[in-house]
Order: sequence, then C-alpha cells, then structure tokens
Amino acid sequence: MKSIYLFLYYAFAFYLPMQPFPGYKLFYKVRFFLVKKLLRKCGKNVIIKNKSHFGNGSRLIIGDYSQLGQNSRLGGEIKIGSHVLMGPDVVIMAVTHDISDLSKTMIDPTNPAIHDSVVIGDNVWIGTRVIILPGVSIGSNSVIGSGAVVTKSFPKNSIIGGVPAKLIKKRGEWKT
Repeated sequence: MKSIYLFLYYAFAFYLPMQPFPGYKLFYKVRFFLVKKLLRKCGKNVIIKNKSHFGNGSRLIIGDYSQLGQNSRLGGEIKIGSHVLMGPDVVIMAVTHDISDLSKTMIDPTNPAIHDSVVIGDNVWIGTRVIILPGVSIGSNSVIGSGAVVTKSFPKNSIIGGVPAKLIKKRGEWKT
C-alpha cells in the first residue's frame, strides 16, 4: 500500500500548486494525507509545499506545525522538530560518500555511502536556498540565513549565515 501512496505523491500531489493559487488549502491537505502515510513520523498540521522531495520518506521525521519548503530536497536520516519554517529550495543531506580511498572512483558501487543524521530543533527558521550537510544539529529557536551552507552544528538560539555558515549572533541579542 505504501508504494501506492508514494506513486500518488510523486505523480500527482507533488505538482499541486500552493498559496496563493485558489484551492491551495485543499492541495495542502492532499499532500499531508499522503505524506503522513510515507514518513517515519509526521506531526499534526504539517505543510508540504509543492515539489518537496524526500525519497520514500522512511527516514524522515517531521514535528507538529512544521513546513517543508517548495522544491526542498531531503535525503537520509533527518529529524525536523515542531514549528519549523523552511523557505524554498532548501537542501538537507544526511548522506555523503567516502572520499578517503583514492583507488575507488566516486561512482564505484563498492564505495560505501556514509550516513550521518541531521537534527533540526523546534522553532527554527531555515531561509531560502540553505544547504545543510550530514551530521549537523541545529538547536531550537535558531535562524539560518538564506543561502547559508551549514557544515557544522550550532546551539539553540543561534542566528547563523554565510558560506560556510558561522554564528552571527544569539537570538535575544538581535535588535531590529
């Protein structure tokens, strides 16, 4: 049955428009219904924007009231907390390749993939076109600026950005 839901998601629901297109709330509900059947765990009132790609979903956990941004690409063991806001074109990868053995080519089937989970805390805002690499943890109440490439973990209440991403300030210190 899961393969039917997977087919319906990628063949149909994947392409349904989002806000402000008329009927977008119904399309969000259709995607949510299918995604809830696919993910390891899917919280309540999760919004999946169109063209969000997450493989078969078996290694993805999403908390309550969170969103996957439009055109997002998620791969590997990923845990996204509650109330996480994700902009469009975000990439979160928890899988990489072993590059230590020079005798193996990158596409060599005996070159093992390296799995290193990614954890996103609660109440995190991930800006447009952020890339989060394997093994990263982002603490709760953090903000990741658009275009950041996150190569290391950050504690709660962090405002981070840049390539590679670095701590800009702690939330609470920021004056608007």
